[in-house]
Amino acid sequence: MYKLICCLWLISSLNVTVSAQGKPYDFSPLSAKIQNWVDKGFYSGASVMIVQNDEVIYKHHFGNYGEESVAYIASAGKWLAAATIAVLVDEGKLSWDDKVAKWLPEFSDQKGQATLRQLLSHTSGFPEYQPAGVHRDDYQTLRESVFHIVNLPSVSKPGTHFSYGGLAMQVAGRMAELSTGKSWETIFQEKMAKPLGMTHTHFSPVDSTAGHNPMLGGGARASLKDYVNFLSMIYHKGVFKGKRILSEKAIAELQADQVRKAEVKSGEYVEKSRKTQRKDIYGLGEWREETDAGGNAILISSPGWAGAYPWIDKKANVFGFFMTRVNVEKANKAGFSSFYASPVLPVMLREIVRKSEK
Repeated sequence: MYKLICCLWLISSLNVTVSAQGKPYDFSPLSAKIQNWVDKGFYSGASVMIVQNDEVIYKHHFGNYGEESVAYIASAGKWLAAATIAVLVDEGKLSWDDKVAKWLPEFSDQKGQATLRQLLSHTSGFPEYQPAGVHRDDYQTLRESVFHIVNLPSVSKPGTHFSYGGLAMQVAGRMAELSTGKSWETIFQEKMAKPLGMTHTHFSPVDSTAGHNPMLGGGARASLKDYVNFLSMIYHKGVFKGKRILSEKAIAELQADQVRKAEVKSGEYVEKSRKTQRKDIYGLGEWREETDAGGNAILISSPGWAGAYPWIDKKANVFGFFMTRVNVEKANKAGFSSFYASPVLPVMLREIVRKSEK
């Protein structure tokens, strides 16, 4: 799928200029930004790859990251999880409007009336995470995870409030397991990882480190190449190397406004990162950071709290992945937010692309 541009050279470690089809790209501002984060100790290293017109226009490793590096990507795994479930919807094993109670009748309260669509769009009314003082959801199986979710009180009526979290996705994953008779990891490997050549990406075993769980919403680990393969499939409307992985209808559902009429509280991610107040901020497993006049998502992403940032920018016709893992102690001491720092990258890239087209 990718043809690595032959005319790629390093002017210095912080000034990378790439020429593709006669276009000069000056990536020095982007390189300098990331290198500065590494130099300050916020990250021990990082890797980034950016693709335009099926060509890798920028790829660089910083610090102690290299070609074979694998990192826990936190909420960047939400996009992978939702897309995997979309395959099962394509196959007719699940419906976006299946209610939790259909597959898990033990959910006899209003949580059981939440739909698969609402579970993956954070509008299900489920609590975001296990309450303080309770064992966090680092369970190795979704069956055990759901056992510890079923008796938690609902936060709101399904479809009425947007509340970004991880527990609802565990329930969605369990529905996927019951619809197939297979474990979540097996489903992911068969339906997504293997078809996309994602040889280093896994959801299990679940790591018990804080911030590396729960399984679907925060437990994935991946390599740079793996996640870029996934982004290529999404960018090409479900097709990877000539093979269809997801239907165009599924891609449209993932990217559509799934918040709908739910209330969105002030201070959510899109408002803070893009300085805009909208309600249509989330699809299924992905943020709708920017939309066009018709309400179509043109900048979509799935950022992780620790800095990992995958994005597709339809305005600039590029997609990319910034892979890293924050040093929490140093970041907190300096008041640095990895979650809100990474979204500057597509903004910088747009300017680089704009200048290359002059």
